[in-house]
Amino acid sequence: MKVRCIATEHEGVRHDLSVGDVYEVIGIEAGDYRLLNDAGDPLLFSPEIFEVVDPTRPAHWVCEPIDGVEYAYSPELGAPGFFEDYHDGDPQAVRTFNRYLNRHLHLTDAA
Repeated sequence: MKVRCIATEHEGVRHDLSVGDVYEVIGIEAGDYRLLNDAGDPLLFSPEIFEVVDPTRPAHWVCEPIDGVEYAYSPELGAPGFFEDYHDGDPQAVRTFNRYLNRHLHLTDAA
């Protein structure tokens, strides 16, 4: 799934994104898009600041609604608390994410 940034600010928060650039969504969490910002951090962003340019979702994503909102990730990234562990610097989470990213970018034209 690919999206184009149409705004870098949302609800008073300025994001490290570039208007006009296309980003690959690596997951959806409670309706928000998780993607790598311009600094390379996998963060959540409101879909309101993007337009979808390619709605195709990877076949390996597991999609499930929880409490009426969508969650969609690759199985290795979708465990509860995974990205909290990643941002806390947990070595296993960092390795898992980097392996996923290397494999995923190798298989797409995003590289």
